Amino acid sequence: MGKILTIVALSLFVTATIPTSAVAGPKKGQKLFKKKFRKKCGFSGVRFARNHTQAEWEEIYDNGKFPEEAKKICPRLKLKKIKSSWWEDVYEFSEKYAKDGMVPKC
Repeated sequence: MGKILTIVALSLFVTATIPTSAVAGPKKGQKLFKKKFRKKCGFSGVRFARNHTQAEWEEIYDNGKFPEEAKKICPRLKLKKIKSSWWEDVYEFSEKYAKDGMVPKC
């Protein structure tokens, strides 16, 4: 009986945490853009994200070219000051709000 309760509790925990982790990337990416990119870019994160479609962002990220593309869009961005762990979240934000992605709430 104890094993069944443990399994049920564990599965409820996993189910409850999956949706939040799926949303954390784009939200965290948006916060990172605001704090670390916006001043150097001179425009909002949504304007940054709208440079490509979701498929284009995915291809750029999968090819390992996301930092270089960010530098093209924001020439004053200092890539050495951006932690490698941040790129995935900024990518997820960019992919979510791409040209063909979600429309941000205003």
